[in-house]
Amino acid sequence: MYDLIIVGGGPAGAAAAIYAARKQLKTLFLTMEWGGQSTVSTEIQNWVGTPRISGAELAGNLRKHAEEYKGEFLEIRTPAEATGLKTFDDHVEITTKKGETVSASAVLVASGAQRRKLEIPGAAEFDQKGLTYCASCDGPLFAGQDVVVVGGGNAAFETSLQLLAYCKTVTLVNRSDKFRADEITVAAAKSHPNMRIITNVEPVAVEGSQFVTGFKYENAQTGEVSTLPVSGIFVEIGLIPNSTWVGDTLEKNAIGQIKVDPRTQRASHPRVWAAGDITDGVYHQNNIAAGDAVKALEDVYMFLRKNKSEA
Repeated sequence: MYDLIIVGGGPAGAAAAIYAARKQLKTLFLTMEWGGQSTVSTEIQNWVGTPRISGAELAGNLRKHAEEYKGEFLEIRTPAEATGLKTFDDHVEITTKKGETVSASAVLVASGAQRRKLEIPGAAEFDQKGLTYCASCDGPLFAGQDVVVVGGGNAAFETSLQLLAYCKTVTLVNRSDKFRADEITVAAAKSHPNMRIITNVEPVAVEGSQFVTGFKYENAQTGEVSTLPVSGIFVEIGLIPNSTWVGDTLEKNAIGQIKVDPRTQRASHPRVWAAGDITDGVYHQNNIAAGDAVKALEDVYMFLRKNKSEA
């Protein structure tokens, strides 16, 4: 039996694997792929210590760093997909797509999330060619340009405020005339001279040639179709956590994010921790995911050490 099983190969999972191996915990690392959501980004400018890096390079670096510790204390299986989680008083079990069952004293869930996709003509074609799901990763690439933000929640308005720092204009479009964002954030965006908000919008198509040139939409009330001439489209219509595989073993919020104690990252079962985009944390970014995983590992280590001393 392992001391720890880690599920997920993004910044959270990789950071956890490195720390677990350094603490000499007998660890099994399971991931389908490396890098998380940022693998599609052409340039990431906010990964601390690296001014510019592509998503593919980041994924490669995470893998290389984790594999430096592969050996006596770290076993890496990839591609490996976790399909089930069972918890007991004295251990945790994970089943995989290959039909295996592996056991450990503790589990760290870091299987991340996926952005809810904009499903209109042109969206898939121009993904990472002007259309993006990560303002923190890609926003600075659109400095001095006109962009549109799709969505009406806090993420959409926070993205707009971030983009207003360097974009020429930001237009936020929302399907209704009501916003899910808090009033203070909405007011802050509305007060900016380069901000425009269009409500009752039904997205129609993403236009472009080699890269995005426009966002076509329909007014849901009048039926009028218009096109915004923009070079960037930032989609903030929600995250879908990759948490289905844990079933109802752990407490989740309404959208399926695993509830954790923000002090320790421990989930509702005392032998399970979670880190990164799969959690109900307020903010989700690569650096935050890695930090949360390190925090979790410190707590996992203390928990396992205490249990061994009491055994």
